[in-house]
Amino acid sequence: MSAHAYSLKRRLLLALLGGIALVWLATAVFSYFDARHELDELLDAHLAQSVSLLLAQTGREAEEIDTEHMPQLHKRARSVAIQMWEKGKILRLHSVSAPAERLSAKDEGFSDTKVAGERWRVFSAWDAERNYLVQVGERYEKREEIAADLVKNLLLPLLFALPLLGLLVWFTVSHGLQPLAALGRQVAGRDPGNLGSLDAGAVPAEVLPLVENLNRLFERVAQLIDNERRFTADASHELRTPLAALKTQAQVALASSSDAERSHALENVITGCDRAAHLVQQLLTLARLDPDELGSKAEICDLQALAGGSVAELAPYALSKKIEIDLAEGAAAEIKGHAGLIAILLRNLIDNAIRYSPEGGSVHVRVARDGQAATLTVTDQGPGIPADERDKVGQRFYRVLGTEEYGSGLGLSIVKRIAELHGASLSLENGPQGRGLSVTARFAP
Repeated sequence: MSAHAYSLKRRLLLALLGGIALVWLATAVFSYFDARHELDELLDAHLAQSVSLLLAQTGREAEEIDTEHMPQLHKRARSVAIQMWEKGKILRLHSVSAPAERLSAKDEGFSDTKVAGERWRVFSAWDAERNYLVQVGERYEKREEIAADLVKNLLLPLLFALPLLGLLVWFTVSHGLQPLAALGRQVAGRDPGNLGSLDAGAVPAEVLPLVENLNRLFERVAQLIDNERRFTADASHELRTPLAALKTQAQVALASSSDAERSHALENVITGCDRAAHLVQQLLTLARLDPDELGSKAEICDLQALAGGSVAELAPYALSKKIEIDLAEGAAAEIKGHAGLIAILLRNLIDNAIRYSPEGGSVHVRVARDGQAATLTVTDQGPGIPADERDKVGQRFYRVLGTEEYGSGLGLSIVKRIAELHGASLSLENGPQGRGLSVTARFAP
């Protein structure tokens, strides 16, 4: 495993538990402040109610109200203090927990004060005749204790629930990732030469695109390996004959006793080298056509201009064989494709036409528009190809029997491959008056 690899299971577990914990904490904080607000409202209401009850007793003699000996009925009773002030100045009654000084200087409503170093929440009110001022206060310390208990009750379950949630999430994630683990085992257990499709029947919908893409990758890799194997086999097969011929001619040159015989053998060696070089070039061209990368390199090309360049390039070769070559006049014919590959297609078609045309013959090249499509036609005056063999000449190294011209049998195979890459159709017909061969490539718009 790579040092930079991470555990998807661990990441999901931490993300889920972290998210749950954050949501829980956010909920607890919100609940705390909301509950604290409600708690303050409730306790304030109790203070106000206590003052109202005490004011209702002021119709009797104030001395008869026993507050000093009120029983402590609740554990928080000492946190509440009650005072009754005559004219707001003379303390007539107070609870055990009340200080001797006024809880608040404010005569009406709620107030927050500090008495003897302690913070109090106080509610004050006068009786109807404004003879007695009643103040009931509660220590903030006790309110804080209640709030702390509230926070504890909100967060304490998280300490127990989070580990349980962790186990549940771990189990769920582990179970959910089993298809990935099974897929990993399936790939790891495959033979290096096995590029067959992975089983996509038992994988979940989220993993299915991965399996499909892997299968397409295996298919492309298998095709590339097959192309490499075919290229190696083709190259070894086709290079064996010219190399053997070169060796033979070299041996003849070494063994010859006359200069004329030696010179003839060396000329054959040079000719054989040219043939071998041509074969290697054709093989390399065919190998470069295998990668499926043409789409990203497509551009607008002028087929008429490319044809003119190829005719000019091969004119010396045609002249050496006393063959006339011409390009019909025509307007620009733009197509979308790879200019370099189309030039190779043109050179192979024209080279084949020149190669198989007899001395004194002619080769005609024509570019025309057919509706929105563009057509390229190369016509020669050679022996032609029988109708029942025209489907075979696009195969690698296939050559028509009885052909005296040397060649590798790759020319039309390269032409066919380039045409396929450009979505063009290729047709082979008899030349004019049934003589020769006419090859037409039709490039769709």
